[in-house]
Amino acid sequence: MRTTSFASVCGVVVAAALGCAAVAQSPSNTGVGPNPPLPAPEKNLIPTVDIAKAVGWPAGTQPKAPAGFRVTALATGLAHPRWVYVLPNGDVLVAESNSPPAKDGARNVHSEGLRGKAMGAFMKRAGASAPSANRITLLRDADGDGVAEVKTVFMSGLFSPFGMALVGNELFIANADAIVKVPYQAGQTSITAAPVKLTDLPAGANHHWTKNIIASADGSKLYATVGSNSNIGDNGMASEEGRAAIWEVDRATGSKRLFATGLRNPNGLGWEPQSKTLWTVVNERDELGNDLVPDYLTSVKDGAFYGWPWSYWGQNVDARVKPPNPAMVAKAIAPDYGLGSHVAPLGLAFSDARMPPPYASGAFIGEHGSWNRKPQTGYKVVFVPFEGGKPAGLPVDFLTGFLSSEGKAYGRPVGVALDAKGALLVADDVGNAIWRVAPAR
Repeated sequence: MRTTSFASVCGVVVAAALGCAAVAQSPSNTGVGPNPPLPAPEKNLIPTVDIAKAVGWPAGTQPKAPAGFRVTALATGLAHPRWVYVLPNGDVLVAESNSPPAKDGARNVHSEGLRGKAMGAFMKRAGASAPSANRITLLRDADGDGVAEVKTVFMSGLFSPFGMALVGNELFIANADAIVKVPYQAGQTSITAAPVKLTDLPAGANHHWTKNIIASADGSKLYATVGSNSNIGDNGMASEEGRAAIWEVDRATGSKRLFATGLRNPNGLGWEPQSKTLWTVVNERDELGNDLVPDYLTSVKDGAFYGWPWSYWGQNVDARVKPPNPAMVAKAIAPDYGLGSHVAPLGLAFSDARMPPPYASGAFIGEHGSWNRKPQTGYKVVFVPFEGGKPAGLPVDFLTGFLSSEGKAYGRPVGVALDAKGALLVADDVGNAIWRVAPAR
């Protein structure tokens, strides 16, 4: 199933070179909420491209939090930190990672040929072109001042690691191609044991290479995210086998089954505290216009199909996908909550009572930010309030300032997590820092 036209390919290259956009500007608050109105798809010869050039944080600057909160840099000088995981003793693990290399040793980009070269240029401008450090770093803030005194290599030699989950005395790591495990004892600052593979995960060209994992409450299962290998099945559906999905993996045996499908690029995972339901954030498809398709936050239903690639937001057919598949479209269900188009939600962490009102019940979401929307959107951490186990209100900006007034990126939020004291940790893969946001008590 190849749906990318030559005109579209050339349009991407031209837009990248000129910094132009083919559509009018629109507000950044569209596509938000439980039932957002959806505009008609736009057909443009030249897709919108508006990349925030990665420049890093100027001296003496940092992200901005609401009044009553204090921001500190838990750690700086990291190498493309993507994900954070908090161990029971309070130590923080950071996956320093980027996309894996192609078989020929070249950097792996979204696709081959002219379009691939354009995407490679985009990644470089956006600060995503560095080789992967392939390691996990441990941070320890022993005196509680919000700055880690210990920063040490915890594990190295991994393969584009991302998600992490501790169950008992076993630490599981989601590499780009497999879930592996190592033994862990509380307080360890490094692990040299060779990882043991639990199960393979769909890999290959890795248009979306990030794999996240979360354990069930009883620890018997792991849930793993696997993004699609293309925008809308451009490389044929054979290359999408097992992708655009969340897998359920048996922790003891490694056997697995598809838990939910049709999720173009799921990343963050979290158990909603009241309902105990699994939720995720998903990056939707591109090149339908400024305001399509909304990225979203949704509960994940066992056996559900969420539409990709044949439809979006339920049963809205994507006419670009050939051949059509009415039978699959008829099965598609709509997600719970729109976050806005092209905001690129990656991190997800549910709050608790350690955060003061109005941030004690809801979800923190790290929005990596758009590269194909004008005006730019995302580039912040938002908070979605919850009541009764469901979203209840519009997103509230929580950590901002990642984007300059000139549209340059000082930083880009990725993974988020609550630390042992209830403060929010934010991985910033352009600022190369982990930010800590705590109530200023």
